[in-house]
Amino acid sequence: MPHRWFNPPVYVKTERPGLRLGVNRVDAAAEELLKWSNRGPKWRLAAEACLSAMDGKMPGSDFRLLFEAAADEEEMLLPD
Repeated sequence: MPHRWFNPPVYVKTERPGLRLGVNRVDAAAEELLKWSNRGPKWRLAAEACLSAMDGKMPGSDFRLLFEAAADEEEMLLPD
């Protein structure tokens, strides 16, 4: 599976307090989405879009916006 990149990265919280992760690939975003316990409507949109982005049917920049919105909704988003 090819890596689908987007820029700038979306910074999210990690399981380790005080450590943040800059996500800039669709496959890495998918891994993070699966770790989040809250799964609201924006999470569901990002999860569904992830498959399209991995298949090259959605530009990485469009997926990035959905992933960022999901991270914000789930209170996982951190400032740049």
